[in-house]
Amino acid sequence: MPDTLVLYTNPMSRGRIARWMLEETGAPYRTEILEYGTSMKAPEYLAINPMGKVPAIRHGDQVVTECAAICAYLADAFPEVGLAPPPDERSAYYRWLFFAAGPLEAAITDRDLGLEPDAEQQGRVGYGTYAAVIDTLERAVTAGGYIVGERFTAADVYVGAHIGWGLQFGTIDDRQAFRDYWARVSEREAYRRANAMDDEAMQ
Repeated sequence: MPDTLVLYTNPMSRGRIARWMLEETGAPYRTEILEYGTSMKAPEYLAINPMGKVPAIRHGDQVVTECAAICAYLADAFPEVGLAPPPDERSAYYRWLFFAAGPLEAAITDRDLGLEPDAEQQGRVGYGTYAAVIDTLERAVTAGGYIVGERFTAADVYVGAHIGWGLQFGTIDDRQAFRDYWARVSEREAYRRANAMDDEAMQ
């Protein structure tokens, strides 16, 4: 496999999102599986991601961390695949990609940790309330076939992964709109390939 595109991951991590996105591009890449507490914290990997977390990708001399950034970067790096709208049509694309990376993930994480803000604190957190975030997400996934209309994009990889994970582990409300959306995006061959690869890597 060529070294021009490398995925640093662990199959029990958000690296599954990055692998799904890589499979959507169709570009050849090499995978390095890192272990928690050991190779993830080794000096060699800390030089790539000082946080000592996965996923990360290296593309030539470019290094990208953070799943939303990886999805956006790969969509731009391989424009021929059409995983990002044209630049003058990206307002909703950016909105929902980073809504999932910001308000959605923060609201889900806080609620899972029992840290839901009270009425006074809601004005100090970016998401306000968990209920507002989930209601907003439901409206977004019912507005069209995909998160930005009738066209699948990198934003669907990221938003879809959050919804699929949330439904599986009970961290988001089990609503029919979420089930329908997840059914659409998880039918993609790239998702199935990526999921099978990570499942195999866990054995």
